[in-house]
Amino acid sequence: MTGIATTDPHRRSFETIRHNADGVEYWFARQLAPVLGYQDYRNFLAVVDKARAACSNAGFEPADHFGDVTTMIDLGKGARREVADIRLSRYACYLIVQNGDPTKPVIAQGQNYFAVQTRRQEIQDDPAFGALSEDERRLMLRREMAHHNTSLASVAGQAGVATGLDYAVFQDHGYRGLYGGRTMRDIHTQKGLKKSQKILDHMGSTELAANLFRATQTEEKLKRDGARTRARANDIHLAVGRKVRSTIGELGGVMPEHLPTPDESIKQLESWKAKAIKGTGQET
Repeated sequence: MTGIATTDPHRRSFETIRHNADGVEYWFARQLAPVLGYQDYRNFLAVVDKARAACSNAGFEPADHFGDVTTMIDLGKGARREVADIRLSRYACYLIVQNGDPTKPVIAQGQNYFAVQTRRQEIQDDPAFGALSEDERRLMLRREMAHHNTSLASVAGQAGVATGLDYAVFQDHGYRGLYGGRTMRDIHTQKGLKKSQKILDHMGSTELAANLFRATQTEEKLKRDGARTRARANDIHLAVGRKVRSTIGELGGVMPEHLPTPDESIKQLESWKAKAIKGTGQET
């Protein structure tokens, strides 16, 4: 087990305590605990137990994600001792932060980090997605975005986001968080779009994926927090956008405002696809 300094544990990113063996990444519970704000390891084990139960309830085998191991800890003056530890998969870490103490600010960061990582790995591991061209990925993600925006609007409505203007302001908060303070109008102008053109129709797959995660996580947080006012809903959307942006930076990704705008819009791709299907006689 790699030694990690114990000073100021909250500033250590989840990346610095990530291990990798033969292309498989994992974390150790004893290193993760202080990063998540748990100085008493026994208290942290209670959270791990909840995460194990959640894993089982989801239909997965806990042993595949929570592996009991032994590691060495430093006792000082060169002395070391073997202790019980747990080797955790990314999914296990995600479940742990989902079941962690919500009053700890770093828990929210952890939820975002492991959720993003898990989703990225799901996409990478999906051979069907990997075989898609960039245009096909854009079409698929744009359809998902439309579906989740409908769900998001419904949940936001329960918080008082009722009118078209309310929803526009709510959406603007999400974009401002994800795009470093840039509004929908700013993004629209930067992409050189006409007034009638939609921002989402002029995004590449990477930019669409970031916005899809913003939308899905905002929906979940609105439900989790029981937001009941427009102001609270707007604050949540802004905060989630910022968290997604922060994670992109932590992972070394390109910020969404710096990603290239595709030459073809989603509308053009859909039109070409429809013509191609009609040309092959595959209409349904």
